[in-house]
Amino acid sequence: MCSDGACSRIVRGVTDATAAARSDISMSVLGELIDAFGLGDVGERHYLVDGLMNANWGLDTSAGRFALKRVTDVSLERLQRNLRVLAALGADDVPVSAPSPTLSGSLVAQVDGGAWCLFPWVAGSHVRGVDLTLSEASALGGHLGRLHVSLSRACDRGLLPGVPETITADVTSPERAVEKAERLTAAVRDKGTGSDFDKDAAVSLDHRRVLVSKYADHRPRSATPEGDHGWTHGDVQYRNLLWEGGELAAFLDWDRIAVRTYAEEVVRTAQVQFGVAGVFDLVRVSAFVEGYRSVVPLEPSALVDGARRLWWKRMTDFWQLEFHYDRGDFSFDDLFTADEALLHWWTDRLDQVEDAFAAG
Repeated sequence: MCSDGACSRIVRGVTDATAAARSDISMSVLGELIDAFGLGDVGERHYLVDGLMNANWGLDTSAGRFALKRVTDVSLERLQRNLRVLAALGADDVPVSAPSPTLSGSLVAQVDGGAWCLFPWVAGSHVRGVDLTLSEASALGGHLGRLHVSLSRACDRGLLPGVPETITADVTSPERAVEKAERLTAAVRDKGTGSDFDKDAAVSLDHRRVLVSKYADHRPRSATPEGDHGWTHGDVQYRNLLWEGGELAAFLDWDRIAVRTYAEEVVRTAQVQFGVAGVFDLVRVSAFVEGYRSVVPLEPSALVDGARRLWWKRMTDFWQLEFHYDRGDFSFDDLFTADEALLHWWTDRLDQVEDAFAAG
């Protein structure tokens, strides 16, 4: 229940009536959050539709404008650890929005069985990678390099655990990939409704089994990826970036901080930023990588290795279909369609794509 007067301080409700059910936030929960963070009067709240995994709202309050986030896919311990790092990153001039604490000093409010965090509002827009100028793409690479350097400093200061000397990366076997595709094909048949998505998924799974068999010899052979590794953001993509006036205003969404090879994060970022409409914008890929390597001198061979590993991961991974058919969550259907088109384009141009990463 809301504490005394809390519900009465919520002046207006959600403005986006078309938001999905997960955008709902009860008056009682919002009232507890108002009290926890000391927000005073809340004039308006609106659901932020750009998020995928977690739910986010914009709040206009007498204490200022904020972004409220409900985190559902990260443990409380890890969430608190990650949020504590942001102040140090900000001190290194990495564009971040450090969280606002509750009145008790915690960076996370636990309300209604959920974990909630609050951030000062950052003005800006989510800009797709292909809509960035070449100079902005290069600047983004430089920002990612400085982010990695700052995370390394945070580790040295004890804000993050130490980095192991070596790391390994699973390489899915062709047999395992085909087995997953066959299981999902059965799921499409048993759980599908005959929709256009079901039909496309079935065709795609048939094609994927053929591709896996045809290109099995191109998969990475070593479980040890090339290049340096350290703490990384984990999900640098346009929904987690804010741009204002041609400058990067903020990295968002810090749920997935983890130790990875730097090449893995560089290549994945380039893929989700510049792999749009079924093709790679290879000119922007090279500009982005060049910007990164101006800060972190990552070897081209590590980037080529990272590109090949991500390609094979995309070839053997069906996570969007697993969400659809195993969990009944259709939120990522469009991503599957887009990723499938890019995979085929990429497979036909493996050397060309890897040359773009090496040229940066």
